[in-house]
Amino acid sequence: MGATGSGKSTFINKASGSNLLVGHGLESCTSEVQTSRPFVVSGRVVTLIDTPGFDDTNRSDTAILNMIAAYLSTTYEHGAKLAGVIYMHRISDLRMGGTSKRNFRIFRKLCGERSLKNVIIVTNMWLQVTCEIGEAREAELASMDKFFKPVLEKGGQLFRHHGTLESAHTILRYLINNQPAPLRIQQEIVDEHRSIEDTAAGSELRRALNEQADQHKDEIRNLRVDMEAAMRAKDEETRRELQ
Repeated sequence: MGATGSGKSTFINKASGSNLLVGHGLESCTSEVQTSRPFVVSGRVVTLIDTPGFDDTNRSDTAILNMIAAYLSTTYEHGAKLAGVIYMHRISDLRMGGTSKRNFRIFRKLCGERSLKNVIIVTNMWLQVTCEIGEAREAELASMDKFFKPVLEKGGQLFRHHGTLESAHTILRYLINNQPAPLRIQQEIVDEHRSIEDTAAGSELRRALNEQADQHKDEIRNLRVDMEAAMRAKDEETRRELQ
């Protein structure tokens, strides 16, 4: 999982030898949940699942959450549990803005506190920054409560992906020996029979969207006030010129 353009499909293709479609333009590429071809790491058969990012250019965040939740609940109903979840983050990003922080909060709610020990946060695109800058950003992400620190404190791990097969398999070797565990959203939908809207992830998304809507209302209100003030100033200037 991770933001659109964070390198999820590229990581999967590198690790598995698959040919999932990779986006190089401005629009999102992964529009559906898709799986890699099965492959072997240290004697274990592995299948990776690719998901669209919540900031998709073609679908709403609500539609993306519904899609991911439907896939996860169906596999859980059939007895499949995930050995782990990988969250991709571009170390090349200058900052982790509001959208990125919101996406990560939804990701945490989707996993649930008990499953965070099976989470690996993977930073990539290290070749796009100097080592000094990358390490400084990594340290900030790992040490601040508003970023990755809460997940790391619950047993999650932070790894770097350097774009190679060896690097990808090193990350996967950590996951394949985990005790598979259901994600919170799987238990909420299948075991507790909740609607997606009533899950922790659904509630967090709704809260974030309401907050965004309130912010937009404030911005529109302030813009209207500024425009009215500018019009009054223009009218006053016109009257002075006529005098």
